Amino acid sequence: MADKLIRIGTRGSQLALAQASEVRARLMAAHGLPEEAFAIEVISTSGDRILDRPLSEVGGKGLFTKEIEVALLEERIDIAVHSSKDMATALPDGLSISAFLPREDVRDVFIGKAAPTIETLPEGATVGSASLRRQAMIKRMRPDLNVIIFRGNVQTRLRKLEEGQADGTLLALAGLNRMDMAHVATEVLSPERFPPAPGQGAICIESRLGDERADGLVAAISDQPTMVALTAERAFLAELDGSCRTPIAAHATVGDDGTVSLHGLILKPDGSEMHETHRTGVVEDAEMIGRLAGRDVLAAAGPDFFEGWAA
Repeated sequence: MADKLIRIGTRGSQLALAQASEVRARLMAAHGLPEEAFAIEVISTSGDRILDRPLSEVGGKGLFTKEIEVALLEERIDIAVHSSKDMATALPDGLSISAFLPREDVRDVFIGKAAPTIETLPEGATVGSASLRRQAMIKRMRPDLNVIIFRGNVQTRLRKLEEGQADGTLLALAGLNRMDMAHVATEVLSPERFPPAPGQGAICIESRLGDERADGLVAAISDQPTMVALTAERAFLAELDGSCRTPIAAHATVGDDGTVSLHGLILKPDGSEMHETHRTGVVEDAEMIGRLAGRDVLAAAGPDFFEGWAA
């Protein structure tokens, strides 16, 4: 395996590079390879370059993966490392998610300047977030707050906060943990009360279908419980035809008894209406559990729920 350089494709943010480095470290340990056997290839994506508009207006989740997936298909890289929550439910022909690393903390955190918690923010305070899910959930908790779009990587959003563009923002605890920055959080939100985005906290590896060398490399570091949980969450998302245009939350957990439990939720963007479901079953049925959960919330919401605001 060490006779040919292993090229890892990634975005160039501090968090993306930390994730690619974690994949490299795990592959080195699993296969006894030196660091020199790997090359981390930074690929600029549309999502990194377009920062002045909501993702829903310029192409959705694929903006963070498209250029990397092109490099993978053109064999300029061997594997791609992504944040799982950035992955569309339908991948380009010829590509697949071949591994998930053990999942980090799934929770969101609030970083407050005007107050340490969402509930103690003064009336009319401004909260910045790029996520429709977070925006809708904040509006549901505190309809009086002014919620604005906050695009950019972690460092950019924290800088905007320091500049006074908002009184608070929300980030994933997993990303902060990976950069040793968890101390910036002023409130950690429980996943029951504030469920995460499908895939949040999980690093995934994408590779070409039929690439035995890549499959052999990543199989050694793939985490089965994370694979099961993400299968359920992504099936829930797929059933809802979910994208960056729809506020959707999902969190699946895998028990020691061989069961998987899924909490799924959809909201209207203004937070005025919410529908949620809980489903449990055996891990072998993870995909069906996710799909049935999606049908649960669709049935409860009715056929007009997404009308007028989801593309």
